[in-house]
Amino acid sequence: MSALEPFRIHIPQHVLDDLRARLKATRFAPDPENEDETYGLSTSSLRPLVEYWAFGFDWRAAEDRLNAFRQHRLDVDGTPVHFVHEKGRGPAPIPLLLMHGWPWNHHFWHKVVGPLTDPAAHGGHPADAFDVVVPSLPGFGFSTPLKNPRENYVSMADRFHTLMTDVLGYERFGVGAAGAPRTSPRRNGPGSSGATRSTSPTWPPICWTARPSRTA
Repeated sequence: MSALEPFRIHIPQHVLDDLRARLKATRFAPDPENEDETYGLSTSSLRPLVEYWAFGFDWRAAEDRLNAFRQHRLDVDGTPVHFVHEKGRGPAPIPLLLMHGWPWNHHFWHKVVGPLTDPAAHGGHPADAFDVVVPSLPGFGFSTPLKNPRENYVSMADRFHTLMTDVLGYERFGVGAAGAPRTSPRRNGPGSSGATRSTSPTWPPICWTARPSRTA
């Protein structure tokens, strides 16, 4: 496991320039009789999206918003893990691990970080504060590159248990999850996960035991 390092998002300007040039060069295919999107995303929907992305979207402003949170990055058992870690403002903040689902990243939870870490500033009570940890799942966001083709919810749970206990020093913590990672909290070490909250619970839990089949 590598050392814990502070992390700030900064995409090089030449990467942004290259993306903008490719967006401007988009050639839209004819799309007859697809206004109801029976055959997929229509050109009439896609064109304004691409135009906004190329001419209106301000990535640097988005970067500033993302960097408003305290972030770190480290390597856990050969897999890069990027995460937000915001300390609670209260007498005894409860550690809380929040996991996103597919196809999102850590930004999925950005609207609740403030109310959870500083409830008093949002009309709540300081006693309800949490220490919030929001990782990007391996292969998502800045938890890349993903080198393990067999990464699944079992190995993710093990990595995040290591992050919460061995790296951040929490003995017990709550877990909130959305999408497929809702199954991950069940894999956490004995006695470590004090409570679990899922936005989309599943029972019985999903389990993948074999390598996905490949198609030609």
